[in-house]
Amino acid sequence: MKILRLQDLIDQGRVRGQRVFIRADLNVPQDDTGRITEDTRIRASLPCIRMALDAGAAVMVTSHLGRPTEGELKPADSLAPVAARLAELLGRAVPLRANWVDGVDVKPGELVLLENCRVNKGEKKNSEELARKMAALCDIFVHDAFGTAHRAEASTYGIAQFAKVACAGPLLAAEIDAISKALANPRRPLVAIVAGSKVSTKLTILQSLAKNVDGLIVGGGIANTFMLAAGLPIGKSLAEPALVDQAKAVIAAMKARGADVPIPQDVVVAQEFKADARATVKAAAEVAADDLILDIGPKTAAQLAAQLKAAGTIVWNGPVGVFEFDAFAKGTETIARAVAASPAFSIAGGGDTLAAIAKYGIDKDVGYISTGGGAFLEVLEGKTLPAFEILERRAAG
Repeated sequence: MKILRLQDLIDQGRVRGQRVFIRADLNVPQDDTGRITEDTRIRASLPCIRMALDAGAAVMVTSHLGRPTEGELKPADSLAPVAARLAELLGRAVPLRANWVDGVDVKPGELVLLENCRVNKGEKKNSEELARKMAALCDIFVHDAFGTAHRAEASTYGIAQFAKVACAGPLLAAEIDAISKALANPRRPLVAIVAGSKVSTKLTILQSLAKNVDGLIVGGGIANTFMLAAGLPIGKSLAEPALVDQAKAVIAAMKARGADVPIPQDVVVAQEFKADARATVKAAAEVAADDLILDIGPKTAAQLAAQLKAAGTIVWNGPVGVFEFDAFAKGTETIARAVAASPAFSIAGGGDTLAAIAKYGIDKDVGYISTGGGAFLEVLEGKTLPAFEILERRAAG
């Protein structure tokens, strides 16, 4: 994918003295008092901000936070806590500016944070008038928010369309490189792990991957539907019987290419969906009518681990069991540790996947951890993200 990168512009000496507008993803979780409870996204945005400042630019940064009403800035929607945390991390003042669309006063070497961009009228519908006003604020637009790359909004797409120069920041560029390495030019065999509660939410992902991967590991409620498709009993487990034919079609598509969808040989069941429920390992064919499947069994986990350790590339989205409950976490832990131990290039994304990576402390052993939930899923579906499309178009001139 040919795009212009902020680093390219810095290397060419085109940033000093320029007004740089960075669209970051600073949408962090907060408690009821407005205190930031987890600041990963803020920390991930620092390299781009520092790059622009070190290059001598006048730097403006904005982001969305929560789900504000357009045209109405409420205290709960303010980026004030983010400005305070940025100031701590950067060791410098970070002034917060409201009502910034019609003009921002910022000099080279200075940094300002622009209030919640989703408060601006026309943001979500990508208003051309708003996008042009934003573009007029800067000489260089930098998109560094992969979490919003699947949305064509004024601060993510429209401004890139009308700014004098539009480029990708280091975070977005790293996502593009990792996605290309994993999906566009993968080292084979390419194995994908797609897990979650419902086939319906990930059916298009499964169909898209079935055309490209060498192994497709399904987990969670999705695996239960695939077990039904294979004629296995699942008791009272979460599944979507109406989608059995689609599951069979995915299995057939994989088989036609000499690839496979491993169906669990054994599972871990319980009578209730509770953290302290008694866990029992059963052969997949012996699941009783009142059983709930809450994890894959040890034989299945070992088989999948061996497949992952022999992979060339791994794409991981979703835990394979109810890993929040320790009794039903062994399958996900085995998968996680196999991904970590594999010599394959691995890319992982999605909130639950990131939680599993954190729980087992394997973040240093995953090739790339994607920061985008919805954007990552749309890439797996084979969609071209609006942010990638406009940056490619601008780079082509």
